[in-house]
Amino acid sequence: MSNPFENRAPSLSGPATDIVPVTPSDSGEMADVATSLYVETGGVLALVTVAGQPRTVMLGDRAFLPVGVRQVLATGTTASGIHALVMA
Repeated sequence: MSNPFENRAPSLSGPATDIVPVTPSDSGEMADVATSLYVETGGVLALVTVAGQPRTVMLGDRAFLPVGVRQVLATGTTASGIHALVMA
């Protein structure tokens, strides 16, 4: 199978290289900063942006949030099925 990502540097303007499940946590950041988040079941999403700012947003089912995120907080988050798109 050919790999279109082979021999290419990851780019924020291109697609993510992986998608990983997120377990909300008040004590620790994600292993990799997310370029965006995907939420399967909507609700409130409490997070810390890549700029270090705490934010709370309401998302519907099957929603993408195109913002850099370093942490999804457990306190205040009611959305579920959260996935981080990353450049790992």
